[in-house]
Amino acid sequence: MALIATDVDRFEAARPRLEAIAYRMLGSAGEAEDAVQETFLRWQAADIGRIEVPEAWLTKVLTNYCLNQLTSARARRETYVGQWLPEPLLSGDPMLGPADTAEQRESVSYAVLVLLERLSPSERAVYVLREAFDYPHREVAEILDITESASQQTYHRAKKHVADGKVRTEIDEAAALRIVEEFLAAATSGRTEPLVQLLTQNAVAVGDGGGKVPARAKAFEGALAVATFMRGLFKPGKAKRAIAGGIPEVYATTANGGPAVIALVDGRLIGVVCLEVTPEGIVAIRSQVNPDKLVRAGARWAAAGHAEPPLLTL
Repeated sequence: MALIATDVDRFEAARPRLEAIAYRMLGSAGEAEDAVQETFLRWQAADIGRIEVPEAWLTKVLTNYCLNQLTSARARRETYVGQWLPEPLLSGDPMLGPADTAEQRESVSYAVLVLLERLSPSERAVYVLREAFDYPHREVAEILDITESASQQTYHRAKKHVADGKVRTEIDEAAALRIVEEFLAAATSGRTEPLVQLLTQNAVAVGDGGGKVPARAKAFEGALAVATFMRGLFKPGKAKRAIAGGIPEVYATTANGGPAVIALVDGRLIGVVCLEVTPEGIVAIRSQVNPDKLVRAGARWAAAGHAEPPLLTL
C-alpha cells in the first residue's frame, strides 16, 4: 500500500528509537539499519488504518526481526574468522539511544554489549526492552508473545547473567579522556611496569579483525601478558605502517560511553580500542579493527571535523 506523508512522518519519528533498540539487540550498526529498513517495508505493506498503536506495532515487528537475525547470527559466527566483537559507536551517535539514566547508559556500554552475546535471543530482547527503554513487562510480553510472568522471569535471569560479568564503572567523558591519556603514556613509555600498574591482575586483551586485518583471535590474559602486548602494539615501526597503509595517528575519545583509543591513517579510521574500567583498574582492552565494523564510527569522526593534533603517531 502507498504511504501517505503522515504515515512516513510517524515512522521517521520512531526511527531513532527503533535504531537504538536494534543496535543493542544485534551489536552491529549496519545490521541495525537493515532491521529498521525491513521494518519500514513491512510498515509500507501493512493496513495502517487497522493498527491501533503504531509505535507498539513497529517495536514488535522490529524486535521479532532482530530475534530471527540473532538466531541465524549464532550459526554465522561459528564460521567467523577470529573473535567476534560488537561494532563500537563514538560519543554522540544517535544510535546509542537514550542516556538519561545509569541503566540506559550501561546497557549500551561496550562491556555490556559483549556480555549480551552470552544471552539467548529472548533474554537479550527482554533485557534491552526493559533495561534500556523501560518497557513495562506487560508490553514486553505483548511484543514477544509471552506471558507477563515469563517476561519477568526472563528479565531477572538475563540481568543476573549480565551482573555476573565484569561491568565497567560509570565515568564521565572528561575522566574517560584522562584514562586514555594515562594509558597511552604508559603504553609508549618503553616499559611494561607502568601499564601493569594500570591493569587488574586478571586483565584481558582481545581483537576483532574479521579475517580482513591481523588480530589475535585468542585473548591475552593477565596483566603482564596484556601489558607486553600493548607495549608492542603502540610501538612505532615500519612493519606496522606497512600493514596500516600509512602512518597511524592516535587520538583519545569515547565509544559507547567509555574510554577509547582510535587510530586513523590519512583520515581513515583503522581501529577503535575500547577500555573497560573498574575501580581496581583496566580489566579489559578490546580492539575493533574489522573495517566493516568501523564505517559508521569513521564517518562520524570525519563529520565532526576534529582539528586537534593526535596524541601520538606510530
